[in-house]
Amino acid sequence: MKVKSLQIRDFRNIEAMEFEPSEGVNVIFGENAQGKTNLLEAIWLFTGMRSFRNTREKNLIRFGEERSVLTMEYFNDVREQQAEITIQDKKSLVLGGVKKPSASSMVGEFLGTVFSPNHLELIKGGPGERRKFVNQALSELRPGYANRLMQFHKILQQRNTLLKDLKYHSELLETLDIWDETFASLSAYLIRERRKYLEQLMPHLQNFYSGISSGREQIEASYITGFPLEGNDASQWREPIIRTLQEHREEDILAGFSTVGPHRDDIQITLNGLSVKNFGSQGQQRSCALSMKMAEAAVIRQITGKQPVVLLDDVMSELDSSRQDYILNHIEGWQVFLTCCEPSGILLSKQSEKGNLFEIKGGCLCSST
Repeated sequence: MKVKSLQIRDFRNIEAMEFEPSEGVNVIFGENAQGKTNLLEAIWLFTGMRSFRNTREKNLIRFGEERSVLTMEYFNDVREQQAEITIQDKKSLVLGGVKKPSASSMVGEFLGTVFSPNHLELIKGGPGERRKFVNQALSELRPGYANRLMQFHKILQQRNTLLKDLKYHSELLETLDIWDETFASLSAYLIRERRKYLEQLMPHLQNFYSGISSGREQIEASYITGFPLEGNDASQWREPIIRTLQEHREEDILAGFSTVGPHRDDIQITLNGLSVKNFGSQGQQRSCALSMKMAEAAVIRQITGKQPVVLLDDVMSELDSSRQDYILNHIEGWQVFLTCCEPSGILLSKQSEKGNLFEIKGGCLCSST
């Protein structure tokens, strides 16, 4: 994947911008609140995923305007393509001159991975943050997973509604078995795909973290589920899942929601056997989160054969020179968009080899080299 050009109109604090990046490392620098992250966010939206800043779509539109328009020309490793996203009441997409049902139609068309300070919650936050990481990665790689995940959440909502009603209508108890059948099938699918993804992620994760930590620590990522599942054959998991649901039935009815399932599973991340969330330093947590995201990019390339663009928002500020140097050497040959307040000597040397340096002020690109 290579971004050839990007035109932005009325997006966040950017009134109008034409951006032509290099195929290598693009260093975007400037003071805080000038629009650096907004530029990365505009690129990210072409993956078809939601903003990595967890914001409402109306907040993407420049204050006082009715809509935002983003137009990108990119090379998808096969041919050059053009896509246009219009953000108004919702996002709409025109891809290759053809109007698509929604901006989510870009999933799989333009591939990328992003790291921002918010992604530290991948390590420091609750299980939902780690499930979100895997769900988003799988949804980008396998649209079928996104559909099954949506089905699961619908079944989960219906099952929870029934559990609440059972407190007052015990005659509905028999219908719970019907919901549990579908719940079990979808749970087995989601858990299998998540486990498989972590197996693919682990070699890249360990390789990258070993490099960034100079081999001082061993990282592991393990899938934790409330179901007693053995082996890798998901077709054999249905019965133990249903049995576990029955064992938790009384607890579920009292709680009024499903207390066990893939919606409550977690990924345990450890360094030398100890939880990074509970025992890791801030530097270790940051390095682990970054390693997870870089491993994500490597898995995308492994599965699709296409190199995703990499968006790194304020990554270098808390890393020493050796870690900065490792990251920049590791992404050799990738198209990278990297923001910082003031480029370091390492960034300047890397950019000068094959890349561009862009300064942004008040939502405007004011220089490039």
